[in-house]
Amino acid sequence: MNLLQLHNATKQYGAKVLFDKARFAVNESEHVGVIGPNGAGKTTLFKILVGQESLDSGELTKANQLRIGYLEQESDWTLNMTAEDYLAEQCIKPIWDLKQIGKGLGLTEDHFQRQLTDLSGGYRMRMKLLYLIGLEPDLMLLDEPTNFLDLESILALEKFLIDYKGAFLLISHDREFLRRTTEYTLEVEGQEIIKFPGHIDDYFEQKEEVAKIKAQQASNQEAKRKHIQEFVDRFRAKATKAKQAQSRMKQLDKMEKIEIKALPVRSRINLPVPIQTGKEVLVIKDADLGYGDKTILNSVNLILERGSRLGVVGFNGAGKSTLLKSMAGRVPLIRGELKLGYQVEISYFAQHLTEDLLNEDTVLDALQRKAYRETTKQEILGIAGSLLFAGDDIHKKIKVLSGGEKTRVALGQILLQKKPVLLMDEPTNHLDFDTVNALAEALRHFAGTLIVVSHDRSFINRVSNKIIEIRNGRVEVYPGSYEDYLWSLEKGALKERYQVSDEIDQKVKAANNQNKETDKKFNYKEETKKISSEIKDLQKKIARAEELIASLTIKLDEQNTLLLTSQGQQAQAIAIESARISKNISEIEEKLIFNMENLDLKEKELATFKQ
Repeated sequence: MNLLQLHNATKQYGAKVLFDKARFAVNESEHVGVIGPNGAGKTTLFKILVGQESLDSGELTKANQLRIGYLEQESDWTLNMTAEDYLAEQCIKPIWDLKQIGKGLGLTEDHFQRQLTDLSGGYRMRMKLLYLIGLEPDLMLLDEPTNFLDLESILALEKFLIDYKGAFLLISHDREFLRRTTEYTLEVEGQEIIKFPGHIDDYFEQKEEVAKIKAQQASNQEAKRKHIQEFVDRFRAKATKAKQAQSRMKQLDKMEKIEIKALPVRSRINLPVPIQTGKEVLVIKDADLGYGDKTILNSVNLILERGSRLGVVGFNGAGKSTLLKSMAGRVPLIRGELKLGYQVEISYFAQHLTEDLLNEDTVLDALQRKAYRETTKQEILGIAGSLLFAGDDIHKKIKVLSGGEKTRVALGQILLQKKPVLLMDEPTNHLDFDTVNALAEALRHFAGTLIVVSHDRSFINRVSNKIIEIRNGRVEVYPGSYEDYLWSLEKGALKERYQVSDEIDQKVKAANNQNKETDKKFNYKEETKKISSEIKDLQKKIARAEELIASLTIKLDEQNTLLLTSQGQQAQAIAIESARISKNISEIEEKLIFNMENLDLKEKELATFKQ
């Protein structure tokens, strides 16, 4: 059943068309990721769906009594009530249930007893998310819900969304989060809104496949046009062939040209080469870090070497930002020593730096203001272009920029300083998917030293070669990638479980030894009958899988044949269906192999009983 449907929808601001005659539907229980570049219209689409903005033309239809919950990027609660009182008054879900969910999001009893206006931006956003969950809507619209969340809170939200029975649309640049929580992908780009089956990885595979097919179709058609044109040019003047030439001309005129849409401009960030430093970039020795008399991190000992790229992880409030501010000299040490190496200068990026931008500056003014003194205008324009400020965009004033655009300006300022050490606190917030990818690729090849705090697991994994974990006031360094760090954590967490398992195994072995005589009296006939039945079931499953593979293979061949004669939207739909069938075949083949292996084991087990 459709919860809502957009039909022939058009929306534009001035001369900029966000989408033109777009259409899509959201059905019950669908989990949909929404992606697209900044400024493509994702947030505008959400506002249209909840009635905050209207379409220029087209139609939006909703199911009767549809309840929609909307989590905006910016939370603006000014109510003079405690969080607990507000949630208890407004939400359908009981307050004790919400408090339990809130624990996973890092909310304590103290947060629930505070006035909403007293909560910081990050905790206000979490409380707003909890409020949305408490409304139990049929459809949730989530605009960058992982901003301001730490890893543990993201994992808790992830689990909630995976198990969520209702439908949701989710805007996020966090690829791992999208991959785990969604089953459809809605692309908002190039004045179109297109819904793809599958999560974010499936989406990219389908896009690549469609692009290849369209390119091949266009190439084949161009070759055919050329061949027909040569025939016409050669024989139109000959009386005996004139009729055939005329027929070919009509064929040529009727042939609809396949349009290969120009790919959108993709970000590519080229980092300037920084000054060469000594081997030891920064040394912290026996230091306590914090604010005034309040110690956040105890007895910190840390040596950063040239070329290190460290990802910093930990709970919100654990001290990640405190560590970076102390390294940058923004916050003095309470105790201990911090020493910078030879020729070391530090650039520090944090979200609040966008507040330091001057409203009347243009993008170009802002970048020039912070650039290294010997930086040429061409280099500045190069960085601006890599951050998607091209042409007249560099003359836009800061006051008219979106949050994501301001973040890109602040990033550009940091990159143009050409300093050999980059400290970056949540640099991906408010950036679109493409810019995050470009930044990750640039930082991965950065010739200097990098320390970055981010809640984006894919980003951290791509850019870091070491992990700093902050937990319970302590700083620990783990060599290797973020995936290696997670493996270490998992291994540690499972250690106790393995010990318990070993104890159980020993008890089972002892019990088995005591009961050997009893086992000899086991009812072999009953067990043989059971295994024989399981073998028959497996044989049926294998036969059914083989039938499905054969049927799907024929269907796939038919779809691929259709592709050769299809064009436009039809070709795209067929390509997507072909990709889906191929994936279905692969999944069934995996099940087939599993069942065949299982069958082999059961047959061997049966043979043992018959001996």
